[in-house]
Amino acid sequence: MSQEALENLLHEDRVFPPTTEFAEQANGTSALYDEAAADRLDFWAREANRLHWEEPFTEVLDWSQAPFARWFVGGTLNVAYNCVDRHVEDGYGDQVAIRFEGEPGDRRDVTYAELQVEVSQAAHALTELGVGAGDRVAIYLPMIPEAIVAMLACARIGAPHSVVFAGFSAEALRSRIDDAQATLVITADGQNRRGSTMPLKPAVDEAVAETPSVRNVLVVKRTGGDVGWTEGRDVWWHDIVDRQPEVHTPQAFDSEHPLFILYTSGTTGKPKGILHTTGGYLTQTAYTHRNVFDLKPDTDVYWCTADIGWVTGHSYIVYGPLANRVTQVVYEGTPDTPAKDRWWDIVERHGVTILYTAPTAIRTFMKWGDEFPEGHDLSSLRVLGSVGEPINPEAWMWYRKVIGGDRCPIVDTWWQTETGAIMISPLPGVTACKPGSAMRPLPGINAEVVDDAGVPVGNGGGGYLVLSQPWPAMLRGIWGDNERYVDTYWSRWPQYYFAGDGAKLDDDGAIWLLGRVDDVMNVSGHRISTTEVESALVSHPKVAEAAVVGANDETTGQGIVAFVILRADVTEETGDGSAIIKELRDHVAHEIGPIAKPRQIMVVPELPKTRSGKIMRRLLRDVAENRSLGDSTTLADPAVMNLISSGLQATSAED
Repeated sequence: MSQEALENLLHEDRVFPPTTEFAEQANGTSALYDEAAADRLDFWAREANRLHWEEPFTEVLDWSQAPFARWFVGGTLNVAYNCVDRHVEDGYGDQVAIRFEGEPGDRRDVTYAELQVEVSQAAHALTELGVGAGDRVAIYLPMIPEAIVAMLACARIGAPHSVVFAGFSAEALRSRIDDAQATLVITADGQNRRGSTMPLKPAVDEAVAETPSVRNVLVVKRTGGDVGWTEGRDVWWHDIVDRQPEVHTPQAFDSEHPLFILYTSGTTGKPKGILHTTGGYLTQTAYTHRNVFDLKPDTDVYWCTADIGWVTGHSYIVYGPLANRVTQVVYEGTPDTPAKDRWWDIVERHGVTILYTAPTAIRTFMKWGDEFPEGHDLSSLRVLGSVGEPINPEAWMWYRKVIGGDRCPIVDTWWQTETGAIMISPLPGVTACKPGSAMRPLPGINAEVVDDAGVPVGNGGGGYLVLSQPWPAMLRGIWGDNERYVDTYWSRWPQYYFAGDGAKLDDDGAIWLLGRVDDVMNVSGHRISTTEVESALVSHPKVAEAAVVGANDETTGQGIVAFVILRADVTEETGDGSAIIKELRDHVAHEIGPIAKPRQIMVVPELPKTRSGKIMRRLLRDVAENRSLGDSTTLADPAVMNLISSGLQATSAED
């Protein structure tokens, strides 16, 4: 990447400050920025002390072995106690912690007192199965209450968990069990998905056949389907958990005791086991959840639509929210089962006040049409959040207007599996938000946009997003491979953490995320972010979603190839769609400039997405360059690529 780094192309002038009423009641105020700037470590010490510590810490941060951090040195605590028991002891046992809704329509409320009993019994069960502090437990469960119970039970006894998304293949599960040397797998007979039941146990059986470290498989009965059974190894959850004592004394662990391993797919090689520990992680997840979402535990109903298989589910369904005594919705199924208004029905029935979801979901709802949310009363909502990838300004506006009634602040959050918790985000009671921008680092967090030489670019410039100071929830390494940790995140500039994202600063210093540096295109010597071209396309009133890749081009180096999904109410003006394609190419040229005009545009019914909702541009690049497709096993719908591949070959490049 050149010194100019990334072209700064799109500009956004719309600004949405918080209302006076919201600002006056907000948890997070401008004073937080001042306090963190005055003494960062003292700021984090105060946040840590909101938790219950069995032994107080004696040192806030030990950075002497950088880039390996130790936070809240000498302190001991128990995560499950902080998330459950202390709320019961404080008199909130009758408060609902989890409002569960199964895809078929079954519902169940779990209070904090009930959650305490279930976690205690599960902790006893794990101990009976020979799991102790330091042993790893693999969890392969759908979004049911037992998934949260299992994670908290592991935390209670100090057994690091490795949650594997319940849509991953047997091979993906096997590699993660094997790398962590897990001794126990917790799974279910099956899950409800798109109106039918899908088995889970067979994938576990296949994986465990090649993982000798596993002694037992603990199985939750969810769907009632037939399952294969290995006597002596397999145990029904209800058989062992339900008979356990209802009281369990939690043990305090060192602040740096491993809490969980979460695997991310590396671009090459085997998945990376991201290691998170106890005290720092819980401090930052609780702090960010309380302030970014302005949580009022006595009145709010919170809903994060993620899955526990991703870090968002760990940090903003399980640990951060429960540490803050949340009442939250947990939903098992998909947004369009049995109809495309399922989410909005849930929001209305449960009176959801805080909604945290992904841009890809928002753009999907845009595609489906406004009538689905407009058929429901969404007036309970007061804060909206976005997570997972940069959000296009027009999707942001749709979210605000159609879902938020033009009144809810939107917190567009940037963070990663590796960071553990939110790093860059508006504070809803402070920040005058710009559609599509994560705005600025949270109080206590230090981020910069730098050029090739590691020098900050200043306002108006583009470059690489780096973190310049350690933070409490940061990863403590890659499981079993410290060298890979240093090489992956700290080798480019030893003083900075860098994980591969491009960003720009606007003239006011607001941060705009530009996606992976790998997704930057070089068109006639110009470094153009795919995110900016995608945003320009989505700003057209006929487009719901877009994905852009750079394909090799003999003349320009790379040509821009775009794949777009039209909104549901839009029909192509001509049989071959040439009119709308010309309209979109001209629109991009108008919004950004002729240099960014796509070489080809293809109208597609869907985009290739992982089960977490991320667009797999790598596969689109394979198609655009007429290569055989790479691995597509992690796609939510592998058939999508066949449609796209055949369609693109039928379209010609434009002049």
